[in-house]
Amino acid sequence: MKSFYSPGHGRHDPGQLPQPVGGSDNYYSEVAARGYLLLDALRAGGFGPIIAPDDAGLERIASVHSRQLLDFLATAFDRMAQINRRTTVLVPENFAVARNPLRVGASIWAQLGHFCYDTSSPIFQHTWDAAYWSAQCAINAADAVAQGATTSYALCRPPGHHAGADLYGGFCYLNNAAIAAQRLVDDGARAAILDVDYHHGNGTQSIFYPRADVLFCSLHADPDHDYPFYWGYADETGAGPGVGYTRNLPLPLGCDESTYLDALGTALATVAAFAPDVLVISLGFDTFAGDPVGTFALTTESFQRIGAQCGRLGLPTVVVQEGGYARAALGANLTAFLTGLLDGSRA
Repeated sequence: MKSFYSPGHGRHDPGQLPQPVGGSDNYYSEVAARGYLLLDALRAGGFGPIIAPDDAGLERIASVHSRQLLDFLATAFDRMAQINRRTTVLVPENFAVARNPLRVGASIWAQLGHFCYDTSSPIFQHTWDAAYWSAQCAINAADAVAQGATTSYALCRPPGHHAGADLYGGFCYLNNAAIAAQRLVDDGARAAILDVDYHHGNGTQSIFYPRADVLFCSLHADPDHDYPFYWGYADETGAGPGVGYTRNLPLPLGCDESTYLDALGTALATVAAFAPDVLVISLGFDTFAGDPVGTFALTTESFQRIGAQCGRLGLPTVVVQEGGYARAALGANLTAFLTGLLDGSRA
C-alpha cells in the first residue's frame, strides 16, 4: 500500500489560537500534532512506502472547486496583510445569508463571509499551501489506484469533507475526497464515496448531489443534534439525475459498535448495488469513544472491524483522512483500520 504525506501541513496549526467566546475547549481541535501522530503510526505499522506527493497542479482541484474560491484561498492572507501588517489569522465576522440578494463584493471581509460558513476554519499565512498539498496527497493516492494499486492512503491535513464547490468550513478548505473521486471519474471510473467520519460530509454531498456518476454514502451523527446541523438527513437523496445516488444514515448520539456496524452493512450494500469500479473512503476517527468532538462509543477494535468490512467489498480503494481528535488513540485507530482493510481485501 502506498501512502502519501506532505510535511507542509504543520505550518497550518489552529491549535495556537485562543478559544472563541462561547466555544468549547476543543473548538480548534484540528491541530498539526494530528498529522505527526498519524505519520508515526504509518511508519510503525509497516504498511508500505510513505511518499511525498508530486505536484499535479491546480486543474484537478479546479475540477471540483470554483476558481473564485481557489483564488480567494490562495490570496486572502496576503491581501489582509497588505491592509494590516499585524495580521496573523483571518476569521470571518459576517456571513452571507441565502435569503438576501448575494454579491461576492470586493472587500476581503465580505469575501471571508461569502466563502466561509463558520468560524472554525481560520486562515493563516500558510493555510493555502497546507490545503493545496493535502489535496495533492489525495490526487496522488487516486493516481496510484488508477495505475493499478489495490489500496492507497492519503494522510490529508487539513481534512476536506465539509468543503463545498465554493464554500469552506468545518476545519476544511479543499475537498480532498471529492477531488480524488473526480480524478478517477475523469479517467473513466465509476466511483463511490463512503464517509465514515462522525460528522456528515456536507461538502462532498453538495458537490455530487445532482450527479448519477458518483455515489455518496455517509454514516454520521444525527444532524438534529450535531454539526453540520443543516445537512445529512435521510431524506436527502440527490437532485435531478442524482436522485438515488446520495444515501445518508444518521445515527443517534452515543451510538455503539453494534448499531454502527449494522448501519455500515446497509451502507456497504448500497455501495455494492451501485457496482463501482473504485471506492473512496472519507476516514474519520472522531467516532471513537472519548473523542472531544464526538459522542459515539467505538473502540480501537471497532475500527479494525470497520476496515475489514470495507475491504471485503474487494474494490480498489483510496482512503482519505478526515477527522479524529482523540490524539492519544489516533495512531492505534489508524493502524487498526488499515490492518482490517488490508486483511479484509485478502479474504
